[in-house]
Amino acid sequence: MTALLEVEDLRVAYGKIEAVKGISFKVEAGQVVTLIGTNGAGKTTTLRTLSGLLKPIGGQVKFEGKPLGSVPAHKIVAMGLAHSPEGRHIFPRMTIEENLLLGAYLRSDSDGITKDVERAYELFPILGERKKQAAGTLSGGEQQMLAMGRALMSRPKLLMLDEPSMGLSPIMMQKIMATIQELKSQGTTILLVEQNAQAALSLADTGHVMETGRVVLSGTGADLLHDESVRKAYLGED
Repeated sequence: MTALLEVEDLRVAYGKIEAVKGISFKVEAGQVVTLIGTNGAGKTTTLRTLSGLLKPIGGQVKFEGKPLGSVPAHKIVAMGLAHSPEGRHIFPRMTIEENLLLGAYLRSDSDGITKDVERAYELFPILGERKKQAAGTLSGGEQQMLAMGRALMSRPKLLMLDEPSMGLSPIMMQKIMATIQELKSQGTTILLVEQNAQAALSLADTGHVMETGRVVLSGTGADLLHDESVRKAYLGED
């Protein structure tokens, strides 16, 4: 059976600097797969390439068996691959509800869109309470909830989350991770890039450790959590 996402020997460069150096991994339907690593490891570059924002210089990406090499970003979203980017990138002067509706811009099923807005409010009640408020008035954690809700509005087959806990308080980080756990329990397939290795590996079925553009270690989330080298490098343990 074909994996939902297949990345084979992917290489990406900024000018002459190669940021991703031949990585390969798969994401099966229903899985949470995480990429962990320090800043500059190539994690965000990988997600930006998968969503069509960057073009690779080598390798291949397949989604449901179809190559994505020449597919433009908006068509990748239409195929079912949604990206909640690092830094959130919400529209601050638009309301919360308007931001969510932007996530459904490729859809025309108004009843389904209305249901999915309500689903976002069920996942993130604070958004429903403030739906007519300008998105820029939200806290960082609330903006992260909005970015995730907006990505879900396209009804993705694969949801890519880039650093969802970055800059958040411990309590807000726990809320975001609990929501990812809830999405997983509902069968959402997720590719998670996250600096908080402990949280990411605790959620993940499979994890890949990236260093300077390469995957240096792969395994189940549980195995990597207990791997001595991972614990020393990423979990702050001696």
